[in-house]
Amino acid sequence: MEYKTNITFRKEALTKLLNAIIIHENEIIEALHFDFKKPAFEAVLTETSYVISELKETIKNLSSWARPRRVFPSLLNFPSKDYIYKEPYGKVLIIAPWNYPFQLALCPLISAFAAGNQVVLKPSELTPKTSEIIAKIIAQVFQENEVNVIEGGVEVAQKLLLERWDYIFFTGSVAVGKIVAKAAAENLTPVTLELGGKNPCIIDETANLKLAAKRIVWGKFINAGQTCIAPDYILIQKDMKTHFIDFVKEEITNAYGENPIESPDFARIINTKNCQRLISKIEPEKVIFGGQTDINHCYIAPTLIEETSLESDLMKDEIFGPILPILTYEKEAEIGVVMAKYEKPLALYIFSENRIFSKKMIQNYSFGGGCVNDTMVHFSNNRLPFGGVGHSGNGAYHGSLSFDTFSHKKGIVKKSNFLDLPMRYAPYKDKLGTIKKLLKWL
Repeated sequence: MEYKTNITFRKEALTKLLNAIIIHENEIIEALHFDFKKPAFEAVLTETSYVISELKETIKNLSSWARPRRVFPSLLNFPSKDYIYKEPYGKVLIIAPWNYPFQLALCPLISAFAAGNQVVLKPSELTPKTSEIIAKIIAQVFQENEVNVIEGGVEVAQKLLLERWDYIFFTGSVAVGKIVAKAAAENLTPVTLELGGKNPCIIDETANLKLAAKRIVWGKFINAGQTCIAPDYILIQKDMKTHFIDFVKEEITNAYGENPIESPDFARIINTKNCQRLISKIEPEKVIFGGQTDINHCYIAPTLIEETSLESDLMKDEIFGPILPILTYEKEAEIGVVMAKYEKPLALYIFSENRIFSKKMIQNYSFGGGCVNDTMVHFSNNRLPFGGVGHSGNGAYHGSLSFDTFSHKKGIVKKSNFLDLPMRYAPYKDKLGTIKKLLKWL
């Protein structure tokens, strides 16, 4: 299989994929709109352009990423030259989610193939049109023994997990992530899990509230809140709450108009099941803005909730929709009480002009990644690793790290024959003192 060893072959195949995506970009955008009314702007920003950028970077840097890397040798092996070689794991299974069905299917696929693996992709059945166009593009570019798309529902995913793989890459919910991890453990298969969690958005008394509101509205309600790194809840200094809410209301109206159901820029919930799940979490008496729903059209308006209890249905699990609960704190110690209630989140956002406060939040709490004075934009930098910790996932990818994720690193020592020190060989009589001194010096 030429793709396993031939870097030029891989680059040519990825170039074909790049050209195919550019040719079919309008079809991809239309498919995303058909599946859940994703606006064309969001489809380009978060799906097609991101994948195109990832492809261009991979094609440009693939040769250098794949090249053996020389490392400084151990003096114990003198004289030698030491290297890290990267080789493909073999057969890779990628299970993609529905919320960013094109980007989160194609980006790991690109990296897995670039690293020389044989790839099987299982796209989401909840976005059938997008899955269909993905399968069409992949069939045009790759042979089945290189990259293969297998469509279907839960039963197909379950059957795939019964097979033996050399690596599994899963993006989705924590609950399904546990199932994937358990299946992988049966064969000691390494796995990357990109999951989610209750991502806090902490706002202190020094924050620029108007700008914070604008950036939070964008990060929370893009894709109708169906983003694993979207702010899940606000935790704001109590004295700032009223002004902040006013600014958020204003920004929601600026973005989506007085009646967001008529806005072409606001996506829909993926299906009626998820829509009903979200509606059941809304307590009408706590709604301070929005709250309108239309389950027949999978619509939930951008909604603000005044939340006072960590035990409510809304605060038990990741929301994954356009509902934003607002909690307050008075003393900084109260932030820790709220954070301790939940597993380590995939993202954390801090809005503050106080560098000491921001630094403390970053250092005191464990989370996948995040931003100070913005939301979600850390995802866009391919030089930053993206991944979770604890229940929000394990493993990370993006840029060169994606290539490394799908590569086994082999350490190789190339030893010279012109010198062979006798110290290491038996018999060891009268050598112990000398070797102790030598090892201590090293």
